[in-house]
Amino acid sequence: MKIKKTEISGCYVIQPRVFQDDRGCFHESFNYEAFYKVVGRYIDFVQDNESVSAYGVIRGLHAQTGVHAQAKLVRVVQGKALDVVVDVRPNSPTFGNIVTRILDTDNKKQLFVPKGCLHGFSALEDNTVFSYKCDAYYNKMSEINVNPLDPELGIDWNIVSGLEVISEKDEQAMSWSQFLEKSMAINRRNNVLAKIDADKQMDTVLGGREESETFINRPFISSAQGM
Repeated sequence: MKIKKTEISGCYVIQPRVFQDDRGCFHESFNYEAFYKVVGRYIDFVQDNESVSAYGVIRGLHAQTGVHAQAKLVRVVQGKALDVVVDVRPNSPTFGNIVTRILDTDNKKQLFVPKGCLHGFSALEDNTVFSYKCDAYYNKMSEINVNPLDPELGIDWNIVSGLEVISEKDEQAMSWSQFLEKSMAINRRNNVLAKIDADKQMDTVLGGREESETFINRPFISSAQGM
């Protein structure tokens, strides 16, 4: 098994070892211990998904947030697809980077998509069977979607112009700019809440000390001001 890093931190291309003879071929598509050596930690995959798509179909860009965030191990069982990953983790050193890789029945490559990344793919052949493992169950309320054809992202899905097929949900999804704006607002809110919680804990720790009058007399400034 060969493992290569990509332009996104924690995202790997996995090339399994394939045994071929006159009968056909065999390869191990998943091995728990071998996978641990790849990512450096055990991941419990709890759900397997599979889709069949005609040429031109684009599925994505999707992700789940919070406790329902999913890491995925994706591959193509039949046909050919362009797999796309966008790093949207706020504190990631590769935030905003985009990874694209061809996955097909010939190369048998797999892509490990870490939590916190948008994911999607385009079917480059009819009857493309796309399969992936997830380490968290699907949760509709935590799903986020970004329009895969948003010109600001400028992703080349390797589909002839005009033949792209996307769902109504993906067509009406956020643009990249809208997603960034919403993401930054949520991060600002989380930072404010974290600061308020830290201030409360500090007040609790110092509240019983004699010299605490310094803190009693301080003016209160709302951390939420300017949100």
